[in-house]
Formats: sequence, structure tokens, C-alpha cells
Amino acid sequence: RAEDVDFLEDTEPVLALTVGDESRAYPVQVLIWHEIVNDTIDGIPVAVTYCPLCNSAIAFDRRLDDRVLDFGTSGLLFNSALVMYDRQTETLWSHFTGEAAIGHLTGEVLDVFPMSTVSWADWREANPDGLVLSRDTGHDRDYGSNPYPGYDDVESSPFLFDGEVDGRLAAKERILGIELDGEAAAVRLDSLQEDGVEELDLGSSELVAWVLGGTASALDAGSVSGGRDVGATGVFSRIVDGEELSFSVDGDGFVDEQTSSRWNVLGEATSGTLAGTRLEAVPHVDTFWFAWAAFRPDTTIVG
Repeated sequence: RAEDVDFLEDTEPVLALTVGDESRAYPVQVLIWHEIVNDTIDGIPVAVTYCPLCNSAIAFDRRLDDRVLDFGTSGLLFNSALVMYDRQTETLWSHFTGEAAIGHLTGEVLDVFPMSTVSWADWREANPDGLVLSRDTGHDRDYGSNPYPGYDDVESSPFLFDGEVDGRLAAKERILGIELDGEAAAVRLDSLQEDGVEELDLGSSELVAWVLGGTASALDAGSVSGGRDVGATGVFSRIVDGEELSFSVDGDGFVDEQTSSRWNVLGEATSGTLAGTRLEAVPHVDTFWFAWAAFRPDTTIVG
């Protein structure tokens, strides 16, 4: 439980996943070594995946028709991104798209759960009774260290990426990737950090993307907790009970102009008229531009 965790620093990144009424945190210091966690949350089988080479974290539903799949790392890469396999059929799956690429289940696509990368302090405050993936994995790894120091350098090249980088942005620029209703958008993190909030319409949805400082980059320094501050992001529907809200940064959180309610980075109203309300989270991926553009070449750029 969160109260028993003593191995995480306040600014250290964790993957925050809520399924049903249950929220769990998966420290990047563990995922950076193992890349996949097969778990069950609120009775739903999920796979929590992280690819350090693309800096992408995505959660999948492990149910497919009448099967429940268990995933492992294949050791292969596609566009420098993790390739998973399921232990039931040994089909190969793209971590970035959730699509089966080679094997018995080719063409199948896994459903995605919204998941965000936030600081341990922010997640712990919002989920004091929540469960956290421990370091008791049965494996001997140097948890807490970053095996890819300096990989977050925007001037550096992607590892084993054979494709042609879309020249609209630098290969390693950080973006928020969103895909809805067949439309894809890449929100530039540098631009988002200037105002803290970006409102955008994608497909038929009215969305808000935001960023709040205080979360370290796992891929910068020699330790996961020692990286530069890149902030934590979220993407949500800005419609609540049929009303469109607009947001701005206010101190260590956000406030909506319509009700003056305060919201945390996880999209939960912590005070005001809407206290207790949770914005509808939209799946997004914090990643490097080269990876998003390789898998979503028709993306538009926001910012």
C-alpha cells in the first residue's frame, strides 16, 4: 500500500492507472527494467507496458473475445518500439498500437485504458490507500537507476530506428500523442508548458490537455528520480454534465472558469462546486516525436 512505500522520491515518475473504482501506481524505476506487468484491477485483466526507447507507457485490456492473454517482452523492436508477445499463442504485438502483427492473432487490436505518468507525490496524495507495484519481483535489478542515461537529450538519435524521421519536429522532442475517431494529434510539450493548458477538438470530442510541473524525466540522469523536471500531463474531455468547462493553471493544480472548482493533475476535482467529480480521461501517450510520427504519420501538430 502507498503508506508502506519507502523507495520512491516525491518527484519520481509512476504510471497511474484507474480501472473501475480501483487505482494503482506502477513505478517507472521497475518498468524501465521489465517493461510489462500483467495485472488484474477491479476484476479486469490488464497489461501495463512501458517502452523506454520511445518513452511511451500504454495500458491494455488483456481480454480478447473468450481469451485472457498474458504478455511478455519478445526482445524485438519495431520502429524502435517494444514488441510484445502473448504466451497463449506466441503472436507478436506492437506495444505502440496494440495490434497483433505476426502470428495466430494477426490483425486483432487490444482495447486501451487511459494511463498517465505523474509524480509519486501527486499520485500518493490522490490515492493514500492505493496499491503500488513493489520491487519484490523475484529478479535482481538495480531498481532506481536509469540504464539509459542521457537518452532524453533532444539532440540525440533514437536507438535502432531505421525509419525516416518526420522533419516537422526534432526526433526526440517530447509530445503528447492523442488519437480519437481516426484523427491523430501531437501536442508539443514545450508549447504546452508555456500556458499549462491547451484546449483542442479532435474528431467529435472537445478535449483539454494540461501539464503540471514536479515530475522527473526517467531517461535523463543516472537515477530515475534525478532527471530534469518534465512535468506530468493529462488529457480529458472538458464536458461535465453537458457543460463545457475551460481550465487554467492555478498554483499546484487547475481551476475551471465556470465553477471555480480546483482539479488535480489526475482530473479529479478536489474542492469547489464539483468536488468529487472526475473528468473523463482520454487515452494519450507521452512519447518522442519520432515514434508517434512513425506509427501515426498523418498526425497534426498542436502548438
